[in-house]
Amino acid sequence: MDSLTQVVLGAACGEAAMGKKIGNKALLFGALGGTIPDLDVFIGNWLYGNKIDAFLFHRGFMHSILFSILAAFLLGWLVHKMYDRGKRNGTTTRKEWTWLFFLSIFTHPLLDCFTGYGTQLFLPFMDYRVAFSNISVADPAYTLPFLICLIVLMFFKRRNPKRKFWLKLGLGISSVYMLFTIVNKFYINSVFEKSMAEQGIEYKRYNTEASILNNILWYGIAETETDYHVAYYSLFDTKDVFTDWKTIPKNHDLISKSNSDLASLAWFSNYYYNLEKQEDGTYTYSDLRYPSIDTGNGNSAVFSFTIYEDGNRLNMNTMRRPRFDNDTTIWDVLKIFWERVKGK
Repeated sequence: MDSLTQVVLGAACGEAAMGKKIGNKALLFGALGGTIPDLDVFIGNWLYGNKIDAFLFHRGFMHSILFSILAAFLLGWLVHKMYDRGKRNGTTTRKEWTWLFFLSIFTHPLLDCFTGYGTQLFLPFMDYRVAFSNISVADPAYTLPFLICLIVLMFFKRRNPKRKFWLKLGLGISSVYMLFTIVNKFYINSVFEKSMAEQGIEYKRYNTEASILNNILWYGIAETETDYHVAYYSLFDTKDVFTDWKTIPKNHDLISKSNSDLASLAWFSNYYYNLEKQEDGTYTYSDLRYPSIDTGNGNSAVFSFTIYEDGNRLNMNTMRRPRFDNDTTIWDVLKIFWERVKGK
């Protein structure tokens, strides 16, 4: 999920592990641990000259169970050695620091598993991407109550039992909301299946994703032999049916599927993607797992990249900005999005 959410969850883990011993410092060290897996964004750009390789490095090994264990032992030893000296000598143990960092680091990829982006938990033993797709990559309903509880917690002394109460409250609210999103996902899938039957769509497979910042407006994508059929449904809609149907051509034949770089991007997208050839000879690659930002236009997919030939490989530029009509602003799009969230 987003960086703020990972910081909040990591801080909560730090408090649970060592809050009674080191107070608010536990929140700080937990927050640092919660950000460590996402450093793979910077490390990937440093390691690889090819942007596709760097892009695919994210949510790879540094989001795995094995990395969580190794990093926890290393950081536990290092921080204990630096912290437990002078007046603080003997106040903490290496085991406690190792536990703090394991909790804060491992819960990061664990939380990512609930998004559509997913994460490769089992690297290097297998590259299976765990993605339950029941919550958006950023959802204030999950994050804000959790954050408020931790802020309140900070104003109590480390041994005050109210710290434990506010920690449990934050964890409880966020966990109950996550459970709601899981149950909601099953309901949304049933609505999408019924809607496809009514549309007469004979699909090979399908996926549903919550739109950004909420768990109310959902996006569904169904794959056929040549196209994708996408639609939307809000929990506030008067009828339990997906609407705003659009058809997006695959265009997978624009680049050979045997191309290893395209195959890697396609795997990352769980093969929900389409291609468009541009006048300058480059291609637009769109990851269609996520809702189009203007609720329906496949040309405005949230995750789109320009890919081009670079020697004997493909390479890509940074993320493309979604394309709108000349007289359409981002505020117009947000207004459309908000009206769709409210139902129709």
